[in-house]
Amino acid sequence: MIQTTRFSHAVFETPDIDRQIDYFTEVVGLQLSEKQNGRAFLATKLGDLVVQLEKGSVPRCAKLAFQAAPGTDIAEIKRGVEAENIACELRNDATPGVPKLVTFKDPKDTVIEVFADQTPIGKNQQVRGIGPIKLGHLAFVVDDPKKYVEFYTRVLGFRVSDWIQDWFAFMRCGPDHHTINFVRGKSIKMHHIAFELKDWAHVQNACDFLGSRNIPLIWGPGRHGPGHNIYTYHRNPDDQITELFTELDKMLDEKLGYFDPRPWHRDRPQKPKVWEGARDIWGLPPSPEYMRQRD
Repeated sequence: MIQTTRFSHAVFETPDIDRQIDYFTEVVGLQLSEKQNGRAFLATKLGDLVVQLEKGSVPRCAKLAFQAAPGTDIAEIKRGVEAENIACELRNDATPGVPKLVTFKDPKDTVIEVFADQTPIGKNQQVRGIGPIKLGHLAFVVDDPKKYVEFYTRVLGFRVSDWIQDWFAFMRCGPDHHTINFVRGKSIKMHHIAFELKDWAHVQNACDFLGSRNIPLIWGPGRHGPGHNIYTYHRNPDDQITELFTELDKMLDEKLGYFDPRPWHRDRPQKPKVWEGARDIWGLPPSPEYMRQRD
């Protein structure tokens, strides 16, 4: 097993790179750091790579990149993957800011990249649009969530934060309540991408900004039960769901085994558990436009 500690970035294939660049820069508020050879690299206002775009026939998430503890021997990471009888490859300078990485595939053929060392690819600068703090998590529709939970636990060192019954799993690799989610559905595909905002005021401003661009919310605002984050959801030009969230639970000390106490927690302490239903703390039910993502 290798121990990942942070979700770095995701790679998306899209039929229209320029349209998606416009969305991520003008709406989400990322900076375009580099565009070359049919690829575009987008960073937060602090310069951290979070989204890479590549040309593809259909919109999809093609890769996920995770960071191990800085300074970890890349050969040790490769041996950890090979110990699980998984074919992998060591690559140099495959991604800006990442000198070395190990690449392999998860059970749904999404490419996984793991590295130890990374440098910012952009400058600390003001951006247009919403301006998130970081890429928070990705969620996937899969046939069997338990299969993916087992893989990400065994190979990448993830921990389960919560289940909703047996059909929705929330997993973390660092202190944040979830870095990746798996929800049972009719087909295997990405469910949504999520960016973290600074606070509730930032979410309110983001909603006003989306309204000014005639981009409708398809769910929210509200506060989820699992993770307890405030959320809103909308669709991007590739018809993928984007979540904007804040106030996500954090487990600051794994030895304690519970999430940092918050006023809205109904369990004291708030430990990982199986939720009996997808109950929000407050907010309206999801719209049919949101629910069709599991079809």
